[in-house]
Amino acid sequence: MRRYGKHTDEDDVRVRPNRKGTRPRTSIRPKHEDAAEGFVLTVDRGRLTVLVEDRTVLAMKARELGRKGVVVGDQVAVVGDLTGKKDTLARIVRVEERRSVLRRTADDTDPFERVVVANADQLAIVTALADPEPRPRLIDRCLVAAYDAGLEPLLVLTKSDLAPAERLLESYGTLGVPYVVTNRQELADGDAAERVRERLRGRITAFVGHSGVGKTTLVNHLVPERQRATGHVNAVTGRGRHTTTSALALPLPDGSGWVIDTPGVRSFGLNHIDPSRVIHAFPDLEPGTEGCPRACSHDEPDCALDQWVADGHADPQRLFSLRRLLATRERREGD
Repeated sequence: MRRYGKHTDEDDVRVRPNRKGTRPRTSIRPKHEDAAEGFVLTVDRGRLTVLVEDRTVLAMKARELGRKGVVVGDQVAVVGDLTGKKDTLARIVRVEERRSVLRRTADDTDPFERVVVANADQLAIVTALADPEPRPRLIDRCLVAAYDAGLEPLLVLTKSDLAPAERLLESYGTLGVPYVVTNRQELADGDAAERVRERLRGRITAFVGHSGVGKTTLVNHLVPERQRATGHVNAVTGRGRHTTTSALALPLPDGSGWVIDTPGVRSFGLNHIDPSRVIHAFPDLEPGTEGCPRACSHDEPDCALDQWVADGHADPQRLFSLRRLLATRERREGD
């Protein structure tokens, strides 16, 4: 058995050849059994803010983690100075196994996926009903990403004082996606925030949405003691300054759940999504795929789902919704 110190031998070290002055490196990695448990709140230029017990600690990733990424929502093991005092720095030495991982790519041709958040239970997709106009294709893409990651989706529709919600909700009725409709007066009164909080309790919820939909404004009402900057959005183009530049985990005031505010997105690439996994979000349709040809796209002449629906096992609108979501990888968001 390999041990530290004077009991190590030549099998315990590796020497890189042709490197003058290179010191032997041990292949043994410390286990850090005494490391404290932490929850990553935010990541900013290599520095991570971690909640350890009841205090926040500034930390950096230990060299032994190599290229392994650490993201908001990660459960980690932390060593070093854990006092949280100014000018102290701890080390993250281990990232625990993730329950869920929400990913996206920059666009549908980008082969590099980016982890948005780890260990979330729910994805709140925030969209305005007007100013800026809703983008159903972006909503569809977020739904696909949520289903792929195993997250429960939640639609949060804002600015209902400017436009009715019924038309947009009709598109998602057969998906059975829960929703909350809000307006600016209800936010000011606190009623809308409380309705949203009811959907968040007991969960870690990541909030996504493009600039100007009121996502960060909503988060500010949900967690009023942690106000974040909001920005102006051009009323004509719908474009605005991204007011959230990095993901941030915030506890609900009563400690019953977590909100993770993420930067506004202009696109939600799905290059990393395996379409075969989307069917898992449709338990009424999934059994019907047993008769499908291999690598079936579920939108071709030999797809068994057409007969499954024709035999009365599922609503035809559910099959339409599945195919619409699967088509999002082939369709631009603005189409």
